[in-house]
Amino acid sequence: MGISTVQALDQFVLYITVEKNFSPHTVSEYESDIQHFLVFLQKEDILLTHVAYADARKYITVLYDKGLARTTISRRISAVRSFYRFLNKEYAIDDHAFQLLYHPKKEQRLPQFFYADELEELFKAVAGTRIKDMRDRALLELLYATGIRVSELTTLMMEDIDFQYSIIRVTGKGRKQRIVPFGHYAHEALQQYIDDARPKFMKNTTHQTVFVNVKGAPLTSRGVRYVLSDIMKRASLHAKIYPHMLRHTFATHLLNNGADMRTVQELLGHSSLSSTQVYTHVTKEHLRNTYMNAHPRA
Repeated sequence: MGISTVQALDQFVLYITVEKNFSPHTVSEYESDIQHFLVFLQKEDILLTHVAYADARKYITVLYDKGLARTTISRRISAVRSFYRFLNKEYAIDDHAFQLLYHPKKEQRLPQFFYADELEELFKAVAGTRIKDMRDRALLELLYATGIRVSELTTLMMEDIDFQYSIIRVTGKGRKQRIVPFGHYAHEALQQYIDDARPKFMKNTTHQTVFVNVKGAPLTSRGVRYVLSDIMKRASLHAKIYPHMLRHTFATHLLNNGADMRTVQELLGHSSLSSTQVYTHVTKEHLRNTYMNAHPRA
């Protein structure tokens, strides 16, 4: 072939970064998954150019033996399959082995979400007047009001907020942009944070990222998880919280209150309607529980 595995991976990473315009997070995941596969090839003494279907099956068996989740295995198959598709296109390397592999079915796990009374406790926990309360309240209100991903929250810039029309411009997966509205509560919390709290956090720091930590640096995804966990403790709620729960709550509450599927898909930034349809299972469960609790002969 005339190309080493290192060169092949480097060129593939350049391809998905520049031509495919994948986000840095996705590029990092693909690179990590393929590196894992290359380590497997080295251990098995298999050349990158001579991978057979039996080798691909063995690799998947190794992943299962490690106890990895089906979603992780499915992602790794996708990464290696894309890698070989690229090698086939650029160097005519046979990609037949991984094209034949099936994706493991994902576990049927319903998205976790907050009920209205739980949300109320969370909002009460950030109702204070300290600058940290203002920041946390704005963060919580915006996540629930828009359903944006934590990566979209941490990359939100000042110029992305339009207070006149109460909308934000969000840069999602594949760097696709969408417009998402937010309501009165998020508007007030966000305005107060930007006017009264953010400048005090910033001090001598200058940048346009909306949400910052106590030192004025842009808030990271890990920082958002820490903030939310702290809010849970202050609210005396003992369940584990993660940022996507607010996204799940946003979608579930919209559907429960009559929003149509296509609108929710657009607001969430899902490229496929099938990604949004998982929330119909949640709403059906909600309807069933309501029926079972309310009907005299249920």
